[in-house]
Order: sequence, then structure tokens, then C-alpha cells
Amino acid sequence: MGQDHTMHPEVRETIDRLLEREKMAGIDPFGFRPDILEKALPASHFLYRKWFRTEVHGIQNVPEGRALLIANHSGQLPFDGAMIATAMLVDHDPPRITRGMIERYVPTVPFVSTLFTRAGQVVGTRANARRLLAEENVVMVFPEGARGISKTFQKRYQLQKFGLGFMRLALEMNTPIVPIGVVGAEEQLPSFYNAEKLARAFGSPSLPLAPNLVFPLPVKYRIYFGEPLHFTGDPYDADRVIDSKVHEVTTAIEALIDRGLGERDGWFR
Repeated sequence: MGQDHTMHPEVRETIDRLLEREKMAGIDPFGFRPDILEKALPASHFLYRKWFRTEVHGIQNVPEGRALLIANHSGQLPFDGAMIATAMLVDHDPPRITRGMIERYVPTVPFVSTLFTRAGQVVGTRANARRLLAEENVVMVFPEGARGISKTFQKRYQLQKFGLGFMRLALEMNTPIVPIGVVGAEEQLPSFYNAEKLARAFGSPSLPLAPNLVFPLPVKYRIYFGEPLHFTGDPYDADRVIDSKVHEVTTAIEALIDRGLGERDGWFR
């Protein structure tokens, strides 16, 4: 591939290494277009390196082959997911595409739905996730869903109830879970009110209101990848059995968040 001298060298190297390793061509069955990296990665790289000054720990814990990345979710807009995916591209060796599971309402949002699909994000159905894992992909899930990303500021770093679907999927597909703690995203768009009635009018699960609207503050991100967790059992076990396994994951994530909060000195450093 020819050199683009306007592109950051790290971005150019990442794209070249990824395309060579994955032998990507054309559009995959989910609508992912490898050429979108040429347009999307420079922007996410700027946010990752310059705006959020992202600090990553333990990324070597992500194993080869299929894996489920399970993280806390926050910040009103999914910059946390974008930064985890960018970390897997520029700080993981070798660079890997992360397939994020998105909320079912996202495909109804004009422009955003197309962008997310072309960038490799997939509607979070069990069938979609099962197929991606069967093809040895890294799949990212935020089990808090909209409850996590739309928390008001007074609930920052308090994990909301995790769904059980990711654990049933991990058991069915014999897939390791990598817990991830993200520190910093809670402060990027501090929200003090969730306009739920207005959100329903737009068909959205939430509409948090933040003083800085949709422009994130230049907070410092810290992303902690924990050691892989391996679970065995029947994916169709009763909820109480599955929930006990989920509790192990939430405990691991809470420990990573606590570590990050203890290591930082304010929002911006």
C-alpha cells in the first residue's frame, strides 16, 4: 500500500500490519469495510493519544483467538468503546479488530448506523456474537447497556446490573472473558439529569443532559485489561447459577476500576 505522508506514522503502520495479517478484502457479512480504517483510525487515534492521553495496562492479557472483552460503560456517548477498540489496534501486538456489540436502537439512527456498521460494530444479538466468536474474533460487550452509559454523575463508577447473556455466550462458545476497567469516561460528559420522556419520544433508551453537550472534556483515560477468566458449565443453567459467575466478572472489573481511581490524580492527569 502506498505511503500517505499526511497520516500519523503509527496509524499508517497499524493499518498496513492489520490488513496484511488479516488478509482483509471487501465487505464482510456484517457490513464491515476494512477501508474505513483509513478514515476512522486517524480520528480515533487523535482522541486516544492526544485528547484523552490514554494509558493502557495489561493489554497483553487479551489471548490469541476468540475472546470476550467485558467492560464497564459510561460517559453518555460511547467513546469508551472507541478507545478500547483503538487500544486493540495501536497498543496490542499484533493489532486486532474489535467487534463491538451495539444496542438494537442504534441501527435506527441515521448516519450513525452506517458509520458503526462499516467500522465493524454489530447489533448485539446472540446469533451475531456466536458467529463472530466462531470465526475467532475479539468481541466487546458492555453488559450494563444503556443503564451504564447514561448514568448521572452522582452514580459515577457504580456498576449497574449486568445482563446474563454474555456469560451464557461464553459458556456456549468456550470463550475466555477479559474483564476491563475504564477510568476517565465518567467525567467526559458529566450529566446531572436524564430526560427520559424526551428520550422515549426519539425512540432512545435515555437522553442524559450534560453542560458540554456532546463535546467530551479532555479527561485522561486509563484502561485496565484484567487476566482472562475461564468459566465452565451449562449455558442454559438457571439465572441464579449464571448470575454467580457474572458476579466474579463484576468483582474483577470493580477491582480494576478501584485500581485506576487510586492511581490517578484528578480528572485530567
